[in-house]
Amino acid sequence: MSGHDHSHGHSHAGAPGESHQGRIAIALGVTLAVFVLQVIGSLVTGSLALLFDSAHVLTDAGGLAMALLAARLMARPATSKRTWGFARAEVLAATAQAAVLLAVGLIVLVEGVQRLFHPTEIASSEMIVFGAIGLLGNVISMFVLMGGRSKNFNMRAAFLEVVNDALGSVAVIVAAVVIALTGWMQADAVVAMLIGVLILPRTVKLLLETVGVLLESTPAGLDLAKVREHILELDHVHEVHDLHASQIATGLPVLSAHVVVDAQCFHDGHAPKMLDALQKCVASHFDVSVEHSTFQLEPLGHVDHESGVHH
Repeated sequence: MSGHDHSHGHSHAGAPGESHQGRIAIALGVTLAVFVLQVIGSLVTGSLALLFDSAHVLTDAGGLAMALLAARLMARPATSKRTWGFARAEVLAATAQAAVLLAVGLIVLVEGVQRLFHPTEIASSEMIVFGAIGLLGNVISMFVLMGGRSKNFNMRAAFLEVVNDALGSVAVIVAAVVIALTGWMQADAVVAMLIGVLILPRTVKLLLETVGVLLESTPAGLDLAKVREHILELDHVHEVHDLHASQIATGLPVLSAHVVVDAQCFHDGHAPKMLDALQKCVASHFDVSVEHSTFQLEPLGHVDHESGVHH
């Protein structure tokens, strides 16, 4: 016998109200405008740094476009073919964005080292102007995305894209000011490498989290040893096996288990109460509330008739 408690009010990552399409669309529009202006600026100033930052912005615009597509997919309802809808689209998009950001960060470090030994002439005054324009656009996008940045993996990745752009604009401005005041062309490379060092740890963290979801890892904050311990403390429970937990998307953990109970529970009408107790246990006793849980109640000795590995 299995059960799934539908009495709770659910608000999942796949719900239309949680996809934040409008926020991402605005940020994408602003980012594309910044890209066009910085390309013009690089042609006017002859700045390789500004041109490099423009390519960086274009990469981030691609990331935001992926985020927007994922947000639209997340808003689609579940079907009999896709029982969770496209909730996991946000995880896939965030993984792709994090991977691209990681690659960009590494390229920035390598390019920075090369520019330390081969600096180029830069029109610093004009570079400051176009860098400031880029920073203004980044700040606008950051404010647009800020309210939803903690809602799901997709929004975190989108916000990180914009923060990355903003740091790149700051780097351009700082490098231009230093060059204008001292004539030290290597400032561009030093600041660029610093930005790479700042952005890489957060990118790696996001990438590890999303890959963990795709690998069906136990959700962070949910200790299965404690879950097993709590279940075994319930009356009439003798054993717990085939205990699994994973995460479909942000805020959507799922758990399943086979629970061995007294055989009498199947005859005295106590089994439904056992299901209620089990689902209440995993929904309220832990840091991660698991509202989607499935339990198979079994009498003593039934496990001997099951195939597969039990744990």
